[in-house]
Amino acid sequence: MSTVAPPRPAAAPPPPARPSLGSRVLGLWLRWWRRLTAMRTAIILLFLLALAAIPGSLLPQRSLNQNAVRQYFADNPTLAPVLDRLYAFDVFGSPWFAAVYLLLFVSLIGCVVPRLGEHLRALRAAPPPAPRRLLRLPDSAELATPLPGPAALDVVEEELRVRRFRVVRRETGAGPELSAEKGFWKETGNLLFHLSLVALLLGLAGGKLWGYEGSILVTEGQGFCNSFQQYDTYSAGPLVEGADLTPLCVDLVDFRAEYEENLTAASYTADIRYGAPDEEGEPATIGVNDPLRLDGDRVYVTGHGYSPRFTVTLPDGTAFTDVSAPFLPADQATLGSEGALKLPDLGAGVEDQLAIAGFLAPTGLTQGGVLTSIDPRPLNPQVAILAYEGYLGLDSGLPQSVYSIDQTQIERGRLTEVARDTLSVGEAMTLPDGTSITFTGVDQFAALQFSHDPGQVWVLAAAIALLAGLLALLLLRRERVFARVGPAPGGGGSVLTVGSLTRGGGESATSFAELTGRLRTALDERSPTPSAPPSGGAAPEPEDPPRDR
Repeated sequence: MSTVAPPRPAAAPPPPARPSLGSRVLGLWLRWWRRLTAMRTAIILLFLLALAAIPGSLLPQRSLNQNAVRQYFADNPTLAPVLDRLYAFDVFGSPWFAAVYLLLFVSLIGCVVPRLGEHLRALRAAPPPAPRRLLRLPDSAELATPLPGPAALDVVEEELRVRRFRVVRRETGAGPELSAEKGFWKETGNLLFHLSLVALLLGLAGGKLWGYEGSILVTEGQGFCNSFQQYDTYSAGPLVEGADLTPLCVDLVDFRAEYEENLTAASYTADIRYGAPDEEGEPATIGVNDPLRLDGDRVYVTGHGYSPRFTVTLPDGTAFTDVSAPFLPADQATLGSEGALKLPDLGAGVEDQLAIAGFLAPTGLTQGGVLTSIDPRPLNPQVAILAYEGYLGLDSGLPQSVYSIDQTQIERGRLTEVARDTLSVGEAMTLPDGTSITFTGVDQFAALQFSHDPGQVWVLAAAIALLAGLLALLLLRRERVFARVGPAPGGGGSVLTVGSLTRGGGESATSFAELTGRLRTALDERSPTPSAPPSGGAAPEPEDPPRDR
């Protein structure tokens, strides 16, 4: 008795090989890259960038106004330190703002560069073949004509070429057909818009990295050179070195301020001379909206005020003639100004220093013993001053404002008030030690700002290109037209089927109706018609057919 061996069980399939660590990392990277370079991600990042700029507009920024930041800390002692840890007072230099900025930059490049290659290939490619069922397109129509198929397509081609379409004719199994398209400038505008946005970000970044600006108050007859040590306030990009500053000096020759009838400022005009430190300089006139422009450098007039002049005569007869210092406007309407003049070199000891602090009224009026100004023009300059003697603390190593006296020295008793008075031009005040202080007049000063932004031309060109791309994107249409001819059902002539696809601006139905109307007219004009009879006579009799012989 024979036995049959049981079938052997099939071998189990080997377990799938686990991908290597490098493959998994590469897969994660590709998925992350595809998400980052999606247009949706770019739009989200652009929204986040705009959202992140809001605190920089609402809160004072250290790069613009450190005094306002200090005042915010004084007014909000609990909230300000928390906001400071979040970089709320240095928004545009914060790590999180830079991260959003860089991600947006990378996302835009990842979006635009592949689309740019596709667009270049599309420009060289022929229009696509016509769909099988043209009547299913959103805009379609059938036109019957006695013309043969090729002649009907000739009419369509001629009309479309007049409308600046690119036209291709093909022979297919369904019959002769035609494909045409135009509107590539729409996609070009789309790409130009996004490329310009990238260029705009690059220009802004370059301006922040290699740009700088400084502000200084310059009294008539004085000047400054482009050096960080001379500016009252300045800010510079992280890649700016002191040696990178443009070697330029500016002297303020004359300043003029014109006012409206309501005493509001109408214009500021400054006559200056500018040039290299070792040159005499060239004359120029600048205004608020008319700066000095020099190869990426700009010198602006941002404001003005007054510098009172004093002559200080010591008991031994030594005179310091027409020394002055800018007084900062406390009231922009009347230019009532506050300031201080510090004279540390009057005596041999550090305790023999003199300071004059006070209030300047360009058109002074004393009411109730208080000096006020009623006009911003210097019609009747008066100054209420306080004279201090002692140690000013200028060599203590601690920073202090040049426009005010260090209150710490007054509190310590090292600087003492010795006299006070209100003076008009030409009047003098005598201190207890015999020192005489004479108010000799006022000079005007201009608030000048020196700005260097290497990316401003780049930003301007990018902004213009961005606007041009946006207009092309919004106003132009991408349009494709297809046509196919076939025999008429009853024989004789043909049937022309036309379809259209339109994307972007305008109403496609109106445009397609106009096109088909033009085609009907052109087809009728090309159609054969019987000759007309001569005017004033009857139509000729038809000839008898020939007979067979």
